[in-house]
Amino acid sequence: MNTLPDRIAAGWADAVSWLAEVTPQGRRAARGPAGAVITRTPVTSLNAAYDMSREPDLAALDEMAAVVARYEVPWSIIVRGEAADAVAGLAARHGLTARSPMPVMACAATDAVLDGASDPAIRVAGADQSHLYTRVLNAGFGADFGGLMQGGVLEAPGFTGYLAYRRGRAVGTGLGVLSGETAGVFNIGVLPAERGRGLGRALAARTLADGFAAGATTAYLHPSHDGWALYESMGFRVVDTWAAFAGE
Repeated sequence: MNTLPDRIAAGWADAVSWLAEVTPQGRRAARGPAGAVITRTPVTSLNAAYDMSREPDLAALDEMAAVVARYEVPWSIIVRGEAADAVAGLAARHGLTARSPMPVMACAATDAVLDGASDPAIRVAGADQSHLYTRVLNAGFGADFGGLMQGGVLEAPGFTGYLAYRRGRAVGTGLGVLSGETAGVFNIGVLPAERGRGLGRALAARTLADGFAAGATTAYLHPSHDGWALYESMGFRVVDTWAAFAGE
């Protein structure tokens, strides 16, 4: 099958594996349909063993889980929702007993509401701005992403980073990752003091518009609770739900 959820799953696997290749401390591995990505950031979904098949190869996934576990960073096993029950025992053997849903939202180019896409406050960020991008990303999400976006990530093939500005100061981030006809939308975040001014919408709209202009027919993302209503208003709908297993 090559359904929309299948294409999104493949696009996401491309995105995270490419990120693991280009981020300075990243590593990746693969065995058959299963993969492992290590970015060394303290974010479980960015250090993960995964198999996005509807029926995962459990032996291969177990091998990839062992690869990630060796790095002693917060990590997870990520699979499609229908595979979660079959993978639960494997995850538990690796100490990953907390199971969480990962909703997947998608938007077709023909359905997208792109208000704000041409806002001049949104600018493409090059690799020479990676330190600035990282500072704003950390502050916007209240997290420490370490060197995730350093080096040449922002100019790697398929990657486009964005910064939102207000009064000459960078206050928001976005990231688009293009894989074939799918475009992933990541890192949409705005500093707490600058929220409520439409910058998050403008960042997402610009990321979508550029992805569609580059040939994508569908965009996808994993919504936060706070961003859910925004993305629905832009044309996104839930099309799948994955499962993530992490430590308690």
